[in-house]
Amino acid sequence: MTQGPTDMASAHPLPSPKERRRLREAKSLSEEQVATVMGVTRATVRSWETGRTTPRGRKREAYARLINGGRPSPQATPPSARTKPAAPNTRPKAAAKRAARPAAPTTIARLSKPVTSTKPPAPPPVEATGSTAMAPTEPGTTPDPPGASATPGPAPTSNGVSATPEPAPGTEAGLSPAEAFDALYKHSAAALFRQAFLLTGRRNLSRESVARAFALAWERWPEVAVDRDPVGWVRAAAYEYAMSPWHRLRRTHRRLDPPPAEPGPRALLDALLALPPSYRATLLLYDGVGLDLPETAAETEASTPAAAGRLVNARAAVAERLPELAEPSSPAEQSALLNERLGALALAQPSDSLPSPVMVRTDSERKAQLWTRAAVSFTVLIIGLTLFTLGTAPTRYETPESPAQQVGGVPPRGGPQKLTPQDLKLRKNLHGELVQGPARLVPGVG
Repeated sequence: MTQGPTDMASAHPLPSPKERRRLREAKSLSEEQVATVMGVTRATVRSWETGRTTPRGRKREAYARLINGGRPSPQATPPSARTKPAAPNTRPKAAAKRAARPAAPTTIARLSKPVTSTKPPAPPPVEATGSTAMAPTEPGTTPDPPGASATPGPAPTSNGVSATPEPAPGTEAGLSPAEAFDALYKHSAAALFRQAFLLTGRRNLSRESVARAFALAWERWPEVAVDRDPVGWVRAAAYEYAMSPWHRLRRTHRRLDPPPAEPGPRALLDALLALPPSYRATLLLYDGVGLDLPETAAETEASTPAAAGRLVNARAAVAERLPELAEPSSPAEQSALLNERLGALALAQPSDSLPSPVMVRTDSERKAQLWTRAAVSFTVLIIGLTLFTLGTAPTRYETPESPAQQVGGVPPRGGPQKLTPQDLKLRKNLHGELVQGPARLVPGVG
């Protein structure tokens, strides 16, 4: 008699999605550790904790024991179920895709040396399975914020590979903000530089984008330090600056850098740069970096169906220019081939010219101080001008006097006519001889 899904759910009940995350954090387990033990991806664990999907079968039983009791052994899950995606939108790991295709030139490269620490020496670190030239960590995983407590994982297996991935730089407790930033920079700067080059085709702009993104991260370090995906935060800032349309107005970035000498990489780079910016970023994040479709949609600020449509159209456009990319019969094989070609093209770009993390931090602090001083100076200037205006401005309004001017067209003044010289002489004689005239003309008194 087989056990149905309802019987399995009642036999192994799970808490609510929020309670699942709380129980995981109470046990000091990261999403990467739970995903490695369960044999799934980080996006699947996140979907379990958000309630979008629910584990079934043996994974449900193992997940219930993991969050409610002790940690199950990795052998509890069949090997075939570890590489199988648990959700429709979850892509397989890069290791599983590489195992499904014939051997090819290696494109895996470590981006930085392990961060030195004063703690007792630990076993030699093992490179993450999905660490490629463009993805500093396993697809879907990024370094945890500084100060996050890490619980030791299971003991190494017989082949010498630990079941728990290597702790990412900056996760060790006791690191100062500067040390954590330097570790994050050394861990992902080279990969971000190569990704920016595939987006823009310009090395100087790619270098400037990475430096600007990390400078912004250092300026907002309290926010980046507690972010669930610090590398994704910096990657989003670098992509936004690299793909800004305002760079077309800059004379130094109007022309592309010399293309690769080999015809294959040159054709691939031309095909990438011919895509629209949104298609280019979606193709690079999914097939190059190795993000899942929901994470790709989130970073490109699009819905999951829109991101899927962009990915399909981008693959079709690239395959039209490069017929060898249209030969694989399945989308998984085409994605694996694109991952290999993009990794080879990215590895051909040297990242030696990147500035040191100390220089990036110093430039960021200097610019912050410069802007602060400029803001303070501008504020003081505005206050001074305001006080000067209040002291010199008049207290009341005085109407200005109109200037004198001649008015024409006015009629002459009315009244008696002007006396002539003869009239004036006669009037004078009359006034002088009036009293001395005949007596009859002089009025008498009495």
